[in-house]
Order: sequence, then C-alpha cells, then structure tokens
Amino acid sequence: MEEVTKVPPPVLERRVRQRQTTVSVLKSKLKHGVTCSVPKVRSTLTGFFPVVRWLPKYKLKEYVLGDLMSGVIVGIILVPQAIAYCLLAGVPPIYGLYTSFYANIIYFLMGTSRHVSVGIFSLMSLMVGQVVNKEMFLAGFDLNEDSKASGLVLNASLASNLTIGSPHSVELMGVLCGKDCYSISIATALTFMVGVYQLLMAVFRLGFVSVYLSSPMLDGFATGASFTILTVQAKYLLGIKIPRHQGYGTVVVTWFNIFANIHNTNLCDLITSAICISILVAGKEIQERYKDRLKIPFPTELIIVAGATLASHFGDLNSKYGSSVSGHIPTGFIPPQVPSFTLMPRLALDAIPLAVISFAFTVSLSEMFAKKNGYTVRPNQEMLAISFCNIIPSFFHCFTTSAALAKTMVKDSTGCQTQISSLISALVVLLVLLFFAPYFYALQKCVLACIIIVSLRGALRKFTDVPAKLRASRDDGIVWLVAMFATTLISVEIGLVVGVVFSMICVIYKTQNPKVSLLGKASDVDLYEDVEEYKNLMPPPRVQIFRFQAPLYYANKDSFLRSLYKAVGVEPFLELTKRRKEEKKAKEMSSKQIKANGDKSNGEVVIGLVERELDFHTIVLDCSAIPFIDSTGMATFEGLVKEYGEIRVNVLLANCNTSVIDLLQKGQFFGKNDKDMSSRLFHTVHAAVVHAKDSYAAAESRSEDSGV
Repeated sequence: MEEVTKVPPPVLERRVRQRQTTVSVLKSKLKHGVTCSVPKVRSTLTGFFPVVRWLPKYKLKEYVLGDLMSGVIVGIILVPQAIAYCLLAGVPPIYGLYTSFYANIIYFLMGTSRHVSVGIFSLMSLMVGQVVNKEMFLAGFDLNEDSKASGLVLNASLASNLTIGSPHSVELMGVLCGKDCYSISIATALTFMVGVYQLLMAVFRLGFVSVYLSSPMLDGFATGASFTILTVQAKYLLGIKIPRHQGYGTVVVTWFNIFANIHNTNLCDLITSAICISILVAGKEIQERYKDRLKIPFPTELIIVAGATLASHFGDLNSKYGSSVSGHIPTGFIPPQVPSFTLMPRLALDAIPLAVISFAFTVSLSEMFAKKNGYTVRPNQEMLAISFCNIIPSFFHCFTTSAALAKTMVKDSTGCQTQISSLISALVVLLVLLFFAPYFYALQKCVLACIIIVSLRGALRKFTDVPAKLRASRDDGIVWLVAMFATTLISVEIGLVVGVVFSMICVIYKTQNPKVSLLGKASDVDLYEDVEEYKNLMPPPRVQIFRFQAPLYYANKDSFLRSLYKAVGVEPFLELTKRRKEEKKAKEMSSKQIKANGDKSNGEVVIGLVERELDFHTIVLDCSAIPFIDSTGMATFEGLVKEYGEIRVNVLLANCNTSVIDLLQKGQFFGKNDKDMSSRLFHTVHAAVVHAKDSYAAAESRSEDSGV
C-alpha cells in the first residue's frame, strides 16, 4: 500500500530571554534612586518645574500676541465665573477669585500642557458644595442664605438643625467659627485631602485608575451633574429662598420644594433672570454661528455682570424688591492659614471622587489639546501639577480645582501658545482682587445663576446625542444613560460609583458572552475566516475550526465550553453516555439471541464500546483572539483534550500568542519536556488542518494494514 507522507509543520524558534530577578530589579532601581549628582539634581528640578525648560526658549515676537490675547480674554471670562461658581461651592465669592488666581500661577510653573486652563470648574464646585453643605448641616448651621426658608420645605430633619435667632458658631482649632468661616474651612480641608490623594497617585504611579473612567461614562456623569447644577441654581432664578437638600435625591426633592414654594417667586429676580438668559444665549449663538469671522470671543458674561451690577446698584433692587445680592467682596488677600486637620478624617472618603475626577479631566484635556497642537505632555507630571494646584492653595483659602473644557477651548481658539497666558489670566484676576472686587456688591445672585446655567448648554445638549450613541454602540449608550440617571436621581458621588461599576460589568459581560465562530477556508488561499460573516468559504472536510474572541479565564470557562459544544454539535460526555447505552443494549440483544439459539454455555458476551461515526475527527482551536488565559483556562484545554480523546477526536491549538504558550508550558500542558508540543500546537490554522488530515490518513492506513 502507498505510504502517506507527513508534512512537518513550520517551526519557529523562541528567543532565549534572560529575565532579571525581582530582587535585582529592585536593587538597581534603589541604587538609581539614591545616587545623587549635579546633572540628576538639575534634571529633577527641571522635570518638577517644566517652566524652567521652556521659558528660556520663549519666542517673544511669535508667541506674545497670542498669549496676551488669550490670557486677557480667559481672565475676563474667569472673573464672573469665579464669583458665580461660589454659589455652587457654598462659599463667599472672594474665595472663587483666590482659587482662580493661585491655580493659574501654580499650573504655569508645573504644568506641561500649553493650552489647559486650570482653575474653578462647575463640576468640582458642585461636588465641593455638596460636601460643604453636608458638614454645615451636621454642624447646625442655617443653610438658607437669608434667615429662614420660606413656605413648605421637603426635608424632614431640617428643622432640628436650623438655628434661628442669634448667629450660630462652632469652635474650630481653638477659634469660634461662623458660617462663612466654617464653610471655607471645610472647603480648604477637603481640597488639601484631594491634593494629597493626587500626590500619592503620582508618587505610586496610580494614574491607571483613570482608565476605568470610560468616555461614555464620563459624558453621562457630566450630563447628570450638569442637570444637578441646573437644579441647584433654579431657586436663584426665581428668587425662592429654600435650603439645599441634604442626602440622596437632590434633584427630585429640590424641584418638589421649588414647585411647593413657587408662589414665593421674586418677580424682580425672575425678570432679571429672563433678560440675562436671553442675552447670554443670544450671545453664545451668535459666537457659534460667526466663530470663523470673530477673532476673539465676545465677553458676554462680563457685559451682563457689569450691566446687572449697575442696574441693581442704581435701582436699589435689594432694598426695594428683596432681591438677593452677592454682598461685600473685600479687596486684598487674607493671611494664609493651615487647613483644619480635625475636619480631615470626616472628609477622607468625600475627597476620593473629587481627586479622581479632577485628575481625569486635567490629564484627558491636556492630552487632547497636546495631540491637536502637535506636542506631548507628561501625564504623571500633570498629576503632580494638579495635586499642588490643590495642596498649596488650600493654605490660601481656596477650594478644589481642575482643568475646565470651556476656558481651555477659548485659550486654544484665541491663539494661545504657552502657559504665559495663564499668568496673564492670573494678573487679570489680581486686578479685580486688588481694586474692583467691592464693586460687585450689588450683583444679584440670580445673574450669577444665569451665567452658570448658560455655561451648561454644551453638556445638556448631549441629550440629543443619545439616539446616535445607541445606534453606534448600544453598550456605550446604555452606560451613558445609567451614569446620567444615577448621577441625576441619586447623587453625584453615587452616580460616579454606579457609572464605573456598570462600565466594568459591561466589560465582564462581553468577555462572558463573546462572539464565537466556526471557520472555513477560502478557495486557493490558505486563509480561514468566519463562515457566517464571509461568502464562499468551505469548512475543511472532517475538521472543525473554532474561534473564541475573548480571554479564557475562570469567569467565562463555562461559556467557552457551551459555545464550543453547540458549534461542533458534539458534547464528549453525552456522546460517551450514548455509546455506553448502545453497548449495553447490544449486550442484551446478543444474550437474547444466544438463549434463543439454545446455546446453554455460561460464557460471557464481550462487546467493545460502540463507536459511532462522527462528522469530524479533529477540532482546531483558533486562539488568535484569546489575549490571555489563566490556570482555569489551561485546565479547560486539558479537559477538552482528554474528553474528546475518549471519543477519538483530536484537539489542536493554533495561533496562540507567546504569553498563552508560556503558561501552557509551565503547566506541562504539552507533557513532560514538551514532548507533545509539535503535535498539539501550531503557528497557523492551515498548519493545524494539514497536520490533522495527515495524522488521520496515517491512522487509517495503519488500521487497514492491521486488518489485512
């Protein structure tokens, strides 16, 4: 009989890698860390303060005009926003100006992005304000801005904590602290904790934490937070005096309180709000429509603030109509003060989400605009910069900062070249702090609320993108909706946690229910692809090629087995059970025939295990889409080889990456000294198919020879 020649599969020789031991790696890093030299000190200092590197190379003629223009414009925008966002943070307006001033100075010294605008940010202000109001509420302060809440208020525990009559105060670090003093003490202690967390994240290289904040989750979270900000500010638009709700369901309870007290609406505030929102929205729409023609953004906010302040002052709106105003904003600086360490243990958990969100927004914005403008940033240095933008200002009565998208876009569109623009913005704020702050005394709070609400237009418009998100990716759309609704209906902190957890659950679900497919061969080409996705593919005769598109680990082992059994149509255990039943039935029939023929001998009837003819003799597992496996995955492979081997079906592996191969070798999947490796593992699907055909032909040939 003609001998079947077996084609040897292609062999790739692995490189021998000399891996250093963990001890030697630690020793080398320690040695490198403790050595000190002049170049190393210089490199460390210039790395810690990047301004030392780029400032001597500053091209004055090319950069100064763009930096000057963007710095002045952002500073003009920053002043009204800094005052307005203090409504969200629950602190007096002067502290918003301090925050904007110090954050810009520090980021100028330490930041690596040329365009990012770091300072006061609506989302951070909201989260700070929630913590401030919670602690003020627990300390027994009246959360209403003007003496007492009006009408019906849905907050069952509020009455027990309100102090009516004489001003309430608490002792803090040996000093009696009033309402304003205690609020900024909470904010600075919280900000210090946020900065410390971010510094620890930078030191221990924990920036990877931000990768769990997916883009759809962050968008949904920001949109939900924007709706919460709108809700918190709605009472100022109407001039209704109700305290901010404490606990979960802020949006629902606040709107209930607003509608329950709608009859107490201040008409002066309502009319002012309508006029301001109309002008602000019209200004924004005109800027967006003619942004190509306008070289610089129109300072609508500043015009509104100036006009409203003059109208309120000369119209005496506070005395005549009871309109709430910003009040006295002092000039100059308050002496620095150490943040209250007695408050920090109570704020330790509250600071975590602020630290992560502040870092995530700063790094993502810096990388986005660096990529757009053709330069690079250092994420770890960005984390250091934002951490010191919180730690140092916390000693100067400032609250938590972050990069702000809107102001960063303004810097980019107005010709910003370097962080000199941040320095100029800080100087604009400094002028207000030194000279112009008292002139904002008569500025109505409803005007500040209008500025905040109109600034949320971009985030709130994302509601219209939901159908497109769902069409593009159903999973991403659902993550967006879950994060948005959780943030809106429960709370900002819980919304962040729910968004992160739900995003991770979606990823786990995908790995547990991945796409699986049987492969076929394209004609005249050694190419194998999914038979359901491509036309004119033919499965190899009597060989099943199975592809699993996910890592194989403990959580999806059962899913892998179920999908494989369903795809090939044969489950080893059930096939063995059927064969044993047929064997038993064959024995019983043979015994009956012997008795019927009158054979009375006591000899036992011996019948071998019935072998049913299957449609295939080999399963090739295409592992090209399996990035990694764990010990459970390896045990699953071993079980498949053993179980299918019992029904005379061979299992081969193809296209495994080196990490999978290394784990299989360590677990002796290929036998002692990898003796079965050449007959079990193949670098291509085609090599495995050729080997399967040759092995089966050789086995058939041997069977025929033994039969003859």
